[in-house]
Amino acid sequence: MAAEVFHAERVESRERRVPPQPSDGNPKGSLPPPGSSSPPPRGTRGRLVLQNINKSFPGSNVPALKDVTVVAEPGEFLVLVGPSGCGKSTLLNVAAGMLKADSGTVEIDGQRVTQPGPDRAVVFQDHGLFPWLNAAANIEFGLKMKGMSKSERQDRVADALKMVHLSNAGHKLVHELSGGMRQRVAIARSLVLDPACLLMDEPFAALDAQTRTLLHAQLQELWLNTKKMVLFVTHSVGEAVRLADRVIILHSYPGRVRRELKINLQHPRDFDGPELTELGHIVRKEIEDEVNRVNVHLANDFWSPEKAAHLDPGARSVGDGL
Repeated sequence: MAAEVFHAERVESRERRVPPQPSDGNPKGSLPPPGSSSPPPRGTRGRLVLQNINKSFPGSNVPALKDVTVVAEPGEFLVLVGPSGCGKSTLLNVAAGMLKADSGTVEIDGQRVTQPGPDRAVVFQDHGLFPWLNAAANIEFGLKMKGMSKSERQDRVADALKMVHLSNAGHKLVHELSGGMRQRVAIARSLVLDPACLLMDEPFAALDAQTRTLLHAQLQELWLNTKKMVLFVTHSVGEAVRLADRVIILHSYPGRVRRELKINLQHPRDFDGPELTELGHIVRKEIEDEVNRVNVHLANDFWSPEKAAHLDPGARSVGDGL
């Protein structure tokens, strides 16, 4: 374990990222906030603080989350990873205001979170698009509900479609879009409202490997252009190290922070580079150790297949004569 920690630190030291710097005006690809002539400087919105979060569910004698503290800084890409049941999605739902913690506090840019709000956009594994609307109308929906003028809505939707490389697909209905295109529309729908942060709960889990890799590259590009704070939940170790500035590995039973790993490699990243491979081994080993710990703890409930029944020594060949 000590050698792996040293290895992680060695990888981190190879290349240092320059922290996000505030800039005036509208950076390339970013969307101005509704009703404002100029956006706040890059990297100043989206500080998310989850402090001493505890959460239990009825019928379970083990808390889903126990005294979890996570701080995500403006412009940071923070990934939560861990085995099933460790509370990743629960923590994200608490951050979104869709789930109330038993105790602890949630703040976004110093404001207490008690319910969902437009400062936190959520992208789920299921895109949740309206099937009777085309891609552009799905993206426009939130702007329309806010009472924005038609001309401004059209401009914002066109910019959002361009950002996710779907400028020529705005007229298509949901059933005419591929899985990857649907998720890109869902991301554009979230970003068009200019939230302070983007909360993503395994958004690419249902996609094939090739499409997932393509969307990793496009999400990386989108994040570099908008500099939104992203809190991203995944089961995929490769996805975590490809995208994250910082990876938080969670314990299970109860959900707690097991380890934090900072990845100081510049974006855009070479997904096939040796640094990410090495970091993936470190994160994977942490998760394997955690899964083994849980299996020992839940030994009475842990299922494994029975050994094959003993065969008659004389039965040397099965299926002869068929």
